[in-house]
Amino acid sequence: MTLLPPRVQPGNAQLGLVIDLDTCVGCHACAVNCKEWNTGGHSAPLPDHDPYGADPNGVWFNRIHTFEAGEGTASRTVHFPRSCLHCEDAACVSVCPTGASYKREEDGIVLVNEDACIGCKLCSWACPYGAREYDTDAGVMKKCTLCIDRIYNENLAEEDRVPACVSTCPASARHFGDLNDPDSEVSQLVSERGGKELMPELGYKPVNRYLPPRAAKKEQGPSGVGASLPPLADLAPDGDSRFLRWVDRVLSR
Repeated sequence: MTLLPPRVQPGNAQLGLVIDLDTCVGCHACAVNCKEWNTGGHSAPLPDHDPYGADPNGVWFNRIHTFEAGEGTASRTVHFPRSCLHCEDAACVSVCPTGASYKREEDGIVLVNEDACIGCKLCSWACPYGAREYDTDAGVMKKCTLCIDRIYNENLAEEDRVPACVSTCPASARHFGDLNDPDSEVSQLVSERGGKELMPELGYKPVNRYLPPRAAKKEQGPSGVGASLPPLADLAPDGDSRFLRWVDRVLSR
């Protein structure tokens, strides 16, 4: 594990991601670059055991779920990237018995102090978004850090001081910034496109936002493109139904 950058002055910033579901193509470039950067970064190493075998086991901070819904022309494909949402009132922080999970005052990033983590997995059980990863080699929990060792790295050009997932997205579907600043680019995107948070009724106040797909042109009537589609959760296996309800809430207009 590399050292954290020097602490910045406390403020009320909430750094986070805005992900555009209208332009995400599901290429997994964000996940791959995230893995490459972080396996040598603050939370390094990120193990991978038997990745091409029958029982792969590894740590990934960024995962992309792809769902198909509907049939024929009345269908859609949804690519839904998922990582830590850096909640304002993070359940993982509240339940941690050692204080290993914490939220930084200066920028709102949720981190894990691996020296204090005992690997009890309470944080993973408490997180409703499935954002925690257990490192079986080190016996500790790990998670997305928003590439904290990159975004404050003064050895990088200013335009490169963004999370690895943002820097590599070929479709520019991922955006990074201060969601507490109403004048920031990410806040403007959320305002203009009706950005959604996941399951706000739980009260954890996730910082990340998702931009729903733009409405399709309804030129072919009820059976063609633009027709109303069944909820994704109705088409999912039982194990995925809860997650797909999150997706439906983001896609609902």
